[in-house]
Amino acid sequence: MKIAVIGAGRMGALRTEDLVKVGAEVTVFNRTLAGAKTLADKFYCLHGDISGIKNSQFDGYVVATATDSHIGLLDDLIPLGKPILCEKPISLTVEDTDLVIEDCKKYGTQIQVGFQRRFDPPISKVARLVADGEVGTLYAMHMYAHDHLPSTLEFIEGSGSIYRDLHVHDFDLIRWITQSEITKVYATQAVREHKQYAKYDDADVSLISLSTASGVQVAITGTRHNPVGHDVRIEIFGSKDSLAVGLNRKTPIHDIDGQLNFADIRYQGFIERFREAFAAETAAFYQLAEGKIANPCPPESARQALGVAIACEESIKSGGAVTITY
Repeated sequence: MKIAVIGAGRMGALRTEDLVKVGAEVTVFNRTLAGAKTLADKFYCLHGDISGIKNSQFDGYVVATATDSHIGLLDDLIPLGKPILCEKPISLTVEDTDLVIEDCKKYGTQIQVGFQRRFDPPISKVARLVADGEVGTLYAMHMYAHDHLPSTLEFIEGSGSIYRDLHVHDFDLIRWITQSEITKVYATQAVREHKQYAKYDDADVSLISLSTASGVQVAITGTRHNPVGHDVRIEIFGSKDSLAVGLNRKTPIHDIDGQLNFADIRYQGFIERFREAFAAETAAFYQLAEGKIANPCPPESARQALGVAIACEESIKSGGAVTITY
């Protein structure tokens, strides 16, 4: 199987490494030919000039570039009719995302969105337990999303907001685990420490309360800085069981009671935290390109999660709860 990876940055390198491991013949493309060659040489792959991507012949494509380049690349790739793995988000607007979905239907193209948390083994397990009724009636969920290090100004400028960049993963998981749409959100935020976020009306601290159509109540906290490490956890409470995901020896939080045997060094970034998930996600895309599985994360998922993120921003502006009608 021949797969084109577009983008030679951190995510492009990760996807290239994992595709090579599953046996793909990878060609790397990048906005600079030198960058493509450097990455390709590292994993003994081919590389090519991105100006010729529309005339390429591949079995699948990976879009691992900056968000603002996604729409232009997808416009070129979707008419080719081959499966595409696109890092989240497809776009920062619902309108552009809807156009991509329509084009996919027109050309019969599958886009798998890069929501890697669905492929994290403990998260996948808890989703199965909920689906199988092992947790009983879902009462509530608590979710924690805490970056290790604050973002640079360059990243903040193009990220959309803490909701579109960080919490969009949480919104996707809520829909996926509960199998119910999010119907109402109330969000608050602040700039507590890292003043660069204020320049773009963004925040380094967030708190979200939301509910689903099925009645599940969810509380989400987020910070752009955790001095101990990268912390992503979920707690699920039901009539039959209470579960924690992401609570292990490398969880970056200090145990004041001193009864848990934490490791000296905790998760230092999202790639380390979700390295196994990224590998599983890339392998699933390879199987999608082979025609062996259905799309595990279609673009409609990105569209719905983005809608929730925008509703959070509307809640910040209005100071009240926002009902989501999609």
